[in-house]
Amino acid sequence: MTAATTGQRAAGIGGVVGFLVVMELGSGMLQGWYPPLLSAIGTEFGANAALLNWVSAGYLLATVVFVPVIGKLGDRFGHKRMLTICAAMVALGSAIVALAPSFTVLLLGRALQAPLAGFLPLEFAIVTDRDEKSSGRSIGKLVGALTFGAAIGSLGAGLLYNALGNLRLVLWVPALFLLACVPVVWFLVPESRARIEGRIDWAGAALLGVGLLVTLGGVSNAAAWGWTNPITYLVLAVGVGLLVAWVKVEQRVKHPLVDISLLTGRIGLPLIMAVLFGAQLFGSQTASTLYMLSDPAKVGFGLGISAATVGIISLFIALAAFVAATLGDRLASRVGSRVALATGGVLLLVNYLGLIFGSASMVVVAAAMIIGGLGNGTIISVLPTVVVKRAPRDSIGIASALYNTSRTAAGAVAGAVFALVMGSFVLTIGSGATATHTTSYAGYVAVWIICAVIAVAITALAPIVGDPLSRTREEPALADTTSIDPELTGELA
Repeated sequence: MTAATTGQRAAGIGGVVGFLVVMELGSGMLQGWYPPLLSAIGTEFGANAALLNWVSAGYLLATVVFVPVIGKLGDRFGHKRMLTICAAMVALGSAIVALAPSFTVLLLGRALQAPLAGFLPLEFAIVTDRDEKSSGRSIGKLVGALTFGAAIGSLGAGLLYNALGNLRLVLWVPALFLLACVPVVWFLVPESRARIEGRIDWAGAALLGVGLLVTLGGVSNAAAWGWTNPITYLVLAVGVGLLVAWVKVEQRVKHPLVDISLLTGRIGLPLIMAVLFGAQLFGSQTASTLYMLSDPAKVGFGLGISAATVGIISLFIALAAFVAATLGDRLASRVGSRVALATGGVLLLVNYLGLIFGSASMVVVAAAMIIGGLGNGTIISVLPTVVVKRAPRDSIGIASALYNTSRTAAGAVAGAVFALVMGSFVLTIGSGATATHTTSYAGYVAVWIICAVIAVAITALAPIVGDPLSRTREEPALADTTSIDPELTGELA
């Protein structure tokens, strides 16, 4: 291959990554778009706080059904093709949210946005297929764009709503952006070349999706139903039973949705780390935010800062995560993924220790959470690269999808468990008819201690999980000539 050809090929790959980075900016923007608008959505549809919780919970639960199937379909029929379909579905869901005549229809639109969580697994497969050597750097850029997009979305939605005062117009913004992404993907992103053989295991897909949905639904509603309510344990037992049945089916069918030996072997430990990572990433957010908003003059603890100040701190945390995610591959290239992952774990530990011992100071809390942003950004960049490099080339989509699902499911479970923990430490303010009940300071500290233990576990696993093994399965033959691949110039195959 000549130097000129190599340069042209690299430029083409860079262009592909650039288009996908734009996709992830939009994906992050949409994920951060709705939380600042929840109050306005509640007013518009007459929904109380319990119902508004389903705006996010419904989306997250739907992702556990969609994402594994999306990853597998990408491996079988083409990752670009599935990415185009997913972008169209998310655009449709976003339009339904903007036009929704009722809260029920809005929740339906949010469920249709669930393929958004399948963007990254498909994109990981595309960039790895184009150039495996630079895949880590590309994955870092994509994850960084997602992180930065979420910060832009959270900030932009609030500012735009304050400026326009029209909820419907603000809800149309992500719909129009995702609609514009559909032709960009179809015409400018090349199709991947590796394909897995065989039929799609729809029985396995149904058992996995419904099993996860029922299990997570039981965990998510446990606080409302009561952890001592037999219904809670009945639902959890049904969910776990479906997952056990799924494992049995996967071990018997010729072309399983997920190769169980892959879970117990090459990507098993990285997925365990993904579970731990997701638990602290999503589970601690509510507690830390509520602590900063708590007024020490009323409850005796907290920072008593405004929501706007919390938003500014959150923006700096997101920027720290963006920088770390963008540089994560360079760090892993220099010191190895083991050290990079361990570094992320140590930074998370510093974060939670800072919250535990310096919670009285806004400077310490903000600095600790920004350090935590660096830790999260490092892990969120390096860990998926480990998963991708451990997976067989024809199964990158499903492996990445399992990584995303593991992280999201763990976050949902952690949110419910941490709610139980915080509910176990109650502070009563006032007396008689005017008495109010809230989480005590010990409840927040308990959450941070649990997260600190998780950070220690992540750090301890890093030497085992990091520095991925070489692929052992025979890889599909890929056409790689000394001429320029026409797909890199955006031509359709």
